[in-house]
Amino acid sequence: MSRRIDLNSDVGEGFGHWPGGPDEELMPQLTSVNVACGFHAGDPSIMRRTCELARQHDCAIGAQVSYPDLGGFGRRFIDMQPGELTDAVVYQLGALDAFARANGTRVRYVKPHGALYNTIVEHERQAAAVVAAIHEYDATLPVLGLPTSAVQRACEVAGVRFIAEGFADRAYTPEGRLVPRTQEGALITDPTAAAEHAVALAKTGVQSICVHSDTPGAVAILGAVTKALTADGFQLQPFAQ
Repeated sequence: MSRRIDLNSDVGEGFGHWPGGPDEELMPQLTSVNVACGFHAGDPSIMRRTCELARQHDCAIGAQVSYPDLGGFGRRFIDMQPGELTDAVVYQLGALDAFARANGTRVRYVKPHGALYNTIVEHERQAAAVVAAIHEYDATLPVLGLPTSAVQRACEVAGVRFIAEGFADRAYTPEGRLVPRTQEGALITDPTAAAEHAVALAKTGVQSICVHSDTPGAVAILGAVTKALTADGFQLQPFAQ
């Protein structure tokens, strides 16, 4: 089993005067960053600044694509037709990639956000639509997602690389799915518990561990996770070069 692991977080999640999460404190500890593309959070200036910050800290930039749901922070299911969803994902990829390239780098992977991420665990048509967009835009871009999911199967069919992800700050159901945020205990906010959870997930073979930037105490949680993983012999390295 590989002893390499990626650490990712959702960043650039401000909008207008709303600053978003503690990106500047998180990025020195991260290897990859999922940058909001304007549909659930982020705007052009924030996208530019976030790409600049990611380049400064040598973080691989991922496009965090979402349903068009600014009002709900991308956490509400939208019953989009597959073609519309494909177009929405292509649109977001192109927007973020433009700012990444303006900063001398590029988008290196894709991670769906919020309700879209959870929907394509089971929803075959929407999973296929997301993967179709990535294949059309750049078939070399890996997709970050939950193991044994519809999006993983869609990637296998399309020949797109799939990266299995685990969440240090989220509880799981017995079936290996994320406990919905509406349920008590969905978030793990104790740094020690999150660190132990991250090590256990890494030992199952996931290739990337996420700590959400909007989880209370995210900076302390990420610090504990980083320390625990390195102490257990894991080398922190982005999966997307």
